[in-house]
Amino acid sequence: MNGKYPSLLKLLHKLIMMRYITEKSDTHKSSIKKPDRKKRYFLQFILLLGLIASLSSCRTSAPRLDYQALARASILLGVDINMEDNHKLYLEAADWIGVPYRGGGDSKRGADCSGLVYQVYRKVYRTQVPRNTEDLKKESNKVAKRNLREGDLVFFTSSRSKNKVAHVGIYLKSGKFIHSSTSRGVIVSRLNEDYYLRHWISGGRIR
Repeated sequence: MNGKYPSLLKLLHKLIMMRYITEKSDTHKSSIKKPDRKKRYFLQFILLLGLIASLSSCRTSAPRLDYQALARASILLGVDINMEDNHKLYLEAADWIGVPYRGGGDSKRGADCSGLVYQVYRKVYRTQVPRNTEDLKKESNKVAKRNLREGDLVFFTSSRSKNKVAHVGIYLKSGKFIHSSTSRGVIVSRLNEDYYLRHWISGGRIR
């Protein structure tokens, strides 16, 4: 096996265990039992071992990826990031986690929901999108929830505006999206949470 693969293997094992320890310390947010969690991370480790072995056997160089940054993003966003995913999206999204909410803001000092979308799209897709939720919806093709892809927009009403777009986020995967919440700043939420189920409008794909 090529000399760089053992070090890569150690890094991947370390990062997997980092996720395991992080989730273990947060058991009140997880319904996964300890034995199931241990089994899952052991299987992930075995799969990664197989991947590295296959790369070595066919004399293929390991892809030049920042595994540490991707592992950090995976932990912060609570999603598994695969080879075929848009890594730029997940890395950029992770950098916004914890940014406070600020009406009219679109920087790391504070951002509202459309400001977050504006900056992520600018950096990841090199696309300038509208700066408010209503125009974002107008510039998007409607997408059903079951057809959402990573990077699609998700639109919601609010308790005060029954049929009007009041909130927007960016879909990631596995039913999760990143958005700037007025009460908690930039966070990742699930589409199946009660509030977002009740206020769902539609998904949107920028034209």
